[in-house]
Amino acid sequence: MIPAAKPIIGDEEREAVDRVLRSGMLTSGPEVAAFEDEFSEYVGGRHCIAMNSGTSALHLALLAMGIGSGDEVIVPSFSFAATANAVALTGATPVFADIDRATFNLDPEAARAAITPRTKAIMPVHLYGQLAAMDRFESLAEEHGLQIIEDSAQSHLAAFNGRNAGEWGQTACFSFYPTKNMTSGEGGMVVTPDEKVARMLRLLRSQGMERRYENEVVGFNTRMTDIHAAIGRVQLRKLPEWTKQRQANAAFLDANIKGVVIPHVAPGATHVYHQYTIRIPVETGAERDAFMASLSAKGVGSGVYYPIPIHRLPSFKLTLDLPETELACRRVLSLPVHPSLSGDDLKSVAEAVSQTASELL
Repeated sequence: MIPAAKPIIGDEEREAVDRVLRSGMLTSGPEVAAFEDEFSEYVGGRHCIAMNSGTSALHLALLAMGIGSGDEVIVPSFSFAATANAVALTGATPVFADIDRATFNLDPEAARAAITPRTKAIMPVHLYGQLAAMDRFESLAEEHGLQIIEDSAQSHLAAFNGRNAGEWGQTACFSFYPTKNMTSGEGGMVVTPDEKVARMLRLLRSQGMERRYENEVVGFNTRMTDIHAAIGRVQLRKLPEWTKQRQANAAFLDANIKGVVIPHVAPGATHVYHQYTIRIPVETGAERDAFMASLSAKGVGSGVYYPIPIHRLPSFKLTLDLPETELACRRVLSLPVHPSLSGDDLKSVAEAVSQTASELL
């Protein structure tokens, strides 16, 4: 079976972990500081604050920006639940807006229509490795006096109009979950150009302390360990080449897959293909399930991200009219695109998809 996703852990990562274990410094220390400094090079030199997960990064970024009870934050419903969960955990209300059909990202005009006097921020998600239309969101935020939080969990090294993910919002949040384009085992990173926000993030992640036992605010324990940071540092060095390989794999699939709708890349966008997501040209989930079963029988793994809109999950239970979101949930299917794929793997994926499309659609 060709897996839909595959973390790559090698000897360098193991040696980095052993180095930390031998040092005796296991919690946040020099490895975390070095990881933050090195990650900053990819986000325009902005402040980087490492966290224990991407969800913690989102949650604390919102808190550090002053988002709380009574506020509204506009988010897409077509995303992983953490996007909305992070808003709800601050006491604010996630307001769900529809997506753009071509890119699956939050639609700026749908976001505009969702703005109310209580709206404090917009949180575009750079889904599957392609940035949202950040020039339009930037203009919209300036027009209405809103803050932007980039959910960059899936977009390491992605860019739009020459600016990387992490270089647009007042904050941006990355994830280093094992199946992301790079991993630290578990972890996240908040990026910000604002020194005051950066200091508040450092306080919030460490029980509200900058100096030991001098707690300035009520905080959390969401620090990244030196063990995880050491893995992240190794993976960060490999990320540029892995990104090129993902893009080459996607280009091969673009050229060889038939019968389905391949990913759309917006003008000005540099897609990094966290997922290679096709659309099945039917509008019900039954055909997609049969499609996935056929691929599996041919030795090709796949996944659906995401089968249920966040607003319809039991945790939110909202009735909303988001037609593009609902359509995407019925039609999307993600195929293997990770750097571990061989040339034969890629041929097998393209042949299996094209053959299945001719058989079922």
